[in-house]
Amino acid sequence: MFLKIKSLEFYPDIERSDLQDIKKFQEHKLQELLVYLENNSPFYQKLFNKNSINISDIQTLEDLRKIPTTTKDDLQQHNDDFFCISQDKIVDYSTTSGTLGDPVTFGLSDSDLERLAYNEAISFVCAGIRKGDVVQMVTTIDKRFMAGLAYFLGLRKMGASVVRMGPGVPELQWDSIFRYKPKYLITVPSFLLKMIDYAEKNGVDYKNSSVYGAVCIGESIKNQDFTDNILSQKIKEKWDIKLFSTYASTEMSTAFTECEFQIGGHHHPELIITEILDDNENPVGEGENGELTITTLGVEAIPLLRFRTGDLVKAHYEPCGCGRNTLRLGPVVGRKQQMIKYKGTTLYPPAMNDILNDFNTILCYQIVIQSDEIGLDEIIIKLSTEQDHETFVNEVRDHFRAKLRVSPKIEIIDFDILSKTVFNPTSRKPMTFIDLR
Repeated sequence: MFLKIKSLEFYPDIERSDLQDIKKFQEHKLQELLVYLENNSPFYQKLFNKNSINISDIQTLEDLRKIPTTTKDDLQQHNDDFFCISQDKIVDYSTTSGTLGDPVTFGLSDSDLERLAYNEAISFVCAGIRKGDVVQMVTTIDKRFMAGLAYFLGLRKMGASVVRMGPGVPELQWDSIFRYKPKYLITVPSFLLKMIDYAEKNGVDYKNSSVYGAVCIGESIKNQDFTDNILSQKIKEKWDIKLFSTYASTEMSTAFTECEFQIGGHHHPELIITEILDDNENPVGEGENGELTITTLGVEAIPLLRFRTGDLVKAHYEPCGCGRNTLRLGPVVGRKQQMIKYKGTTLYPPAMNDILNDFNTILCYQIVIQSDEIGLDEIIIKLSTEQDHETFVNEVRDHFRAKLRVSPKIEIIDFDILSKTVFNPTSRKPMTFIDLR
């Protein structure tokens, strides 16, 4: 059942196949997965027994609805029971944050690392990266971070050259760019603004660098209609480079990456089955938002069946000019557990990020959500700025009222203090959102 990869198969035929052929292919892979889980997964063995599930009754993708979903709480509470192979077959350990605080451990076998490399290779090809291109990784590869390892393995597999710079330090990033002349960067997009700011203050001729594009991780750069959001606009106003969205998670070991037409991240049907579900675990209607629920294919150590990611997304099914017939995922609307009910208005952090990114004079910010004395959600925006504080606070508050019809509490914090919290060295990403509820 595990993925057999041809050395140069980075334009998979299945992604350009007829939709019915894709469905039949996935149903065959699903049946292989169910047999594997029944034979090897303590967690799913118990789930099948508890719910009287006969896997021979699961023949189609629609039949998946007969199986209960799996949650992050399940992963955290029964982490060891998800392992389908013995410890001596694990060649890499990665972790992801859990909903109850402690990290969830993911082990990868040699086959899983090969699958991970294949996933990133076809994803980078989707974004336009080619054999021989130089790619600078502005992201960590250590701290049990699966994504950084995946980027390196995928670029190596497709024949690109990798410059492993790691995150931060704009001066070193520019030194590396002019030394090795990368065509692409892999980075959190907000860091590009820091690189631009450093370049402008230090006379770096960044507009004539070798960089053609950036694969953007960790933050959204698109609105729901695929137009550039505020963050993307601010980058492109200064630096005329291509920005490509990619969306992935440790649990999926699979990425959804934009092609050159930039109308959503393409689904790789040989790697993952996707469902978009409502609160009652029913499929949403076409064009509606729902929770992305995934079933991994070809994973050996910790395969997942109907795993609810917590991410609210919308799928797009119209044909893409690149020739792929797979569905595409739009930008993440928000995380289900991060939904905020504030004075009758439902909000998600990405909408607040867009508003704060609209201000050039905000040096850094952090959105904090907590419960007030009667249990209602309270929003506190902590930010650093060199502007006159009272005038600026009113300006930000007015912008929130105009865009989201809410008026959060705003606190001005000294940059040296706030930046240590936002750019915590123990975190893989900027900590711009804290949920204390």
